Amino acid sequence: MTQGERLDDDERKVLDTWTELDEDLGGLDGKLADATLFSRVMFARGDRPRVEHWQLPEDVDVLADIPYADDGLRGHLLDVYLPHDAVMRGGHSLPVYIDVHGGGFMYAHKEINRNFNMNLAASGFAVFSVNYRLAPGADFIDQLSDVEKAFAWIRENRKDYPVDQGDVFLTGDSAGATLALYAAAAEGSAELAHELGVEPSGLKFRGAAFVSGLFDITPYFAFDKPGEMDLSSPTFGIEAVAPVFFKRMREKHAESAALDELISRADLPSVYLNTSNDDFIQRDTLLFASISSEQGRDFEINDRHTAKGESLGHIYPVNMSWLPESREALRRIHDFSYRLL
Repeated sequence: MTQGERLDDDERKVLDTWTELDEDLGGLDGKLADATLFSRVMFARGDRPRVEHWQLPEDVDVLADIPYADDGLRGHLLDVYLPHDAVMRGGHSLPVYIDVHGGGFMYAHKEINRNFNMNLAASGFAVFSVNYRLAPGADFIDQLSDVEKAFAWIRENRKDYPVDQGDVFLTGDSAGATLALYAAAAEGSAELAHELGVEPSGLKFRGAAFVSGLFDITPYFAFDKPGEMDLSSPTFGIEAVAPVFFKRMREKHAESAALDELISRADLPSVYLNTSNDDFIQRDTLLFASISSEQGRDFEINDRHTAKGESLGHIYPVNMSWLPESREALRRIHDFSYRLL
């Protein structure tokens, strides 16, 4: 019996509100499909208690499920979060954040970041929260292309919303930070965009806020057996899809994957980095900071250290934004961004 068959109808209905489960796995290799489903269910069950504890701020308007591509796919939808005052006041002065959700490339949709987006909007931004197609049905280049298509839609349609037409920021968490970084790099280097085979949108970013990003993808190029995973590894889901998901990157675009090369070649904006000593991929954020420092790039880092008996875990400002530590991170993102306006 697979993990999916142990889901009752009520649990499936709840989890399906923020992630694909098995709807997109038909026709895939059985071992890969089973590993993907197992990973998604494990992640979703871990997130469910946090989702049920969300504290949504008042006075934020949500415009949900706007298609940025005309194909009817759930992976090609976006949401817009606006402080209610922005709608009432009109005008075009509200700075914009574009959010790319995480989930190990193969789990979750934009709804998993709803609490983060609403709190970001309440702090003084318009937020465009974008979906992308999930692995293993889509690979890394597919997802990067989806993100760029969403950027292009936002560039063309932001005039219809009470937002600033120039001051745009980018945020992403975990795998979403990976996609956001590569998309920002493609926007900042025509050569990199060509190498990656993606079409830049033409958006210019004032800054970027990356939460617990998976910035070094090269270790995953070593995985060559789809569906195999070590459940003791915190990245077991990515490892299961890596041979398929990173195949094109490994075979055709490996020269664009090294983090130091990516940072040096692209005209990246100023970056805010958030992690903690309780983050299982803290190393990636520290590596990003180290390379940025060596190359003289403008960045700010919040590396939170937990006290004895405390736990923050991965992407805490996103999945537990009611915590005092998360409120502080959101304040830092606000102050970082407004410094750049």
